[in-house]
Amino acid sequence: MSPYKRKIYLENKPRQEAQYEMLANFQPKRKVEWIPSMSALGRITAEPVFAQSSMPHFHASAMDGIAIVAEETFSAHEHNPLLLRENEDFIYVDTGNEVPPPFNAVIMIENVEELDEGIVEIIEPAAPWQHIRPIGEDIVQEEMLFPQGHKIRPVDIGALVAARTLTIQVLKKPFVTVIPTGNELVSAADAASAGQLIEFNGSAFVNYIREWGGDPFLTPVVKDDPEKIKAALLEAANTSDIVVINAGSSAGSKDYTVHILQEIGTVYTHGIAARPGKPVIIGKVNGTIVVGIPGYPVSAYLSLEWFVRLLICEYLGVNEPERQKLKVKIGRRMVGSMGAEDFIRVSIGYINGEYVANPLSRAAGVTMSLVRADGLLVIPPEILGYEQGEYAEAELYKPKHEIENAIVFSGSHDLTIDLLSSKLKAQNRSFSIQASHTGSMAGMMAIKKGEAHLAAVHLLDPETKEYNTSYIKRFLQETEVVLYPFLRRKQGWLLPQGNPLNIQSLLDIVEKQAQYANRQKGAGTRVLFDMMMKEDGVSPEQITGYEREMFSHLSVAAEVKGNPNGVGLGIYSAAKVMKLDFIPVADEHYDLLMTKSFFESEQGQTLIRVIQSDDFKQAVEQIGGYSLVQELEPLFF
Repeated sequence: MSPYKRKIYLENKPRQEAQYEMLANFQPKRKVEWIPSMSALGRITAEPVFAQSSMPHFHASAMDGIAIVAEETFSAHEHNPLLLRENEDFIYVDTGNEVPPPFNAVIMIENVEELDEGIVEIIEPAAPWQHIRPIGEDIVQEEMLFPQGHKIRPVDIGALVAARTLTIQVLKKPFVTVIPTGNELVSAADAASAGQLIEFNGSAFVNYIREWGGDPFLTPVVKDDPEKIKAALLEAANTSDIVVINAGSSAGSKDYTVHILQEIGTVYTHGIAARPGKPVIIGKVNGTIVVGIPGYPVSAYLSLEWFVRLLICEYLGVNEPERQKLKVKIGRRMVGSMGAEDFIRVSIGYINGEYVANPLSRAAGVTMSLVRADGLLVIPPEILGYEQGEYAEAELYKPKHEIENAIVFSGSHDLTIDLLSSKLKAQNRSFSIQASHTGSMAGMMAIKKGEAHLAAVHLLDPETKEYNTSYIKRFLQETEVVLYPFLRRKQGWLLPQGNPLNIQSLLDIVEKQAQYANRQKGAGTRVLFDMMMKEDGVSPEQITGYEREMFSHLSVAAEVKGNPNGVGLGIYSAAKVMKLDFIPVADEHYDLLMTKSFFESEQGQTLIRVIQSDDFKQAVEQIGGYSLVQELEPLFF
């Protein structure tokens, strides 16, 4: 029985207040070290850096030509040519050669007439010190090259070497210990059984810390044992400049961190007014700041940036890096939490001259929402959110030009869209596909609202048994669009290997109470399944799991693979990837919908060329379950 009682309530401290309090109690013992200048990229100078030599350290010719005494050429004129003798009146010099005394000017070789060996003629006088780089023109010995707190860049290393300053004194990188905790965590190299999770936060943490200028050390996973956590914290606090402990910061029955920190040190913050990222702990043990980071990856990465990056920059005496910001139009409503900041990962598309932002998954455990995000949008604590069509500011994760060149895809999920994106990038490195798997109907509506360039649709009309065209005529009457015939693909039952329940039909799913993995409303697969239920007289209540929705064929396949009683409706390629049994049900039309203006644009025509290429066709055929329909003409509406 643990002596620590669950702390049910967390604080709701403003994030900025927690940061200020943390910095006020951060008193690092900064160390310095001498390193070779050639290895100093990205390091921070601990003291001002001075030049050990001038550059150039002699009077150097800036041109190919002849070195002369300027005062002896003042009489030269086109009506009074002046003859000069080598080694008496001049010497030949090339660019970079020394100009020795008494010579004090250089005449370009193009302005010199060579009359005979060792004799030249000039018709213009030279000004003193023309075309000569004086000693120290670039760098003067003993001048300060960089102040204290300067971050060394590649050009700076060139200047250091030019000035013969071959070693410099820099701040030693802050040593940051990262402690992952949790009984459920195992290494990625180990086999993970049910109930065990791969410890991957630490891998991201150490690379963030390294990128920000810290020196990270990742400990082995510490189990949820108070004495082991206490020992790990005490050891890290005695050897580190900053300590990060991951997980155990919330209010669960095994979240011991805050109690242990109170026992062996001081706790300043337990909980901030931010979503995600609320259960953050800021404390101090033996003079070392300890940051307790939530276990969910999105909460963890954001919290790490808010607090650990701030500490590293403070240690190094540099400003925190700022990302580019952009005014965006809200594509879909975003609701916030009054009294707390909400950090929304967004995709951003450049459509019809505007930057349109749409929210990605807001779940704190969805790492890929950060991987796929183009930016981060903050809903301030004093407002309820943003309505569709309003404008807000987003912080960019990607360069603006990448966003402007991305083809925004919405609609039905298919593995060939990822393949198409890869082939498009190979064809034109400027273009890419930014995919959002929202379902066929949502993709069609995104085209209508100007939120996407391209949508994939496979909507079967129950009345006419035709795909897509009736929906376009019904919902896109006022929009000029093109329906591009893309694929014919097989839909069928996705089943665990061996089909343990012997599912052959929809009625078998009802009779044997199989656990169905459904697609979301508006998905073409959902439309097909609902039509099949209607034809067989089956109600949603008879399907176990009907209300549970997946947003891609791969998600359905993964759900079926992990459940011996599972079943789903999906495409053959998903079954093949997940090594599932597959029973065909229907051949469907999976087509690409786009505006006429996009179809005619450079991006659109490049996309069509990739689709029509032999390379893409062969790659699709290798997946299996598809046939391209390149012989059909696009339909214009």
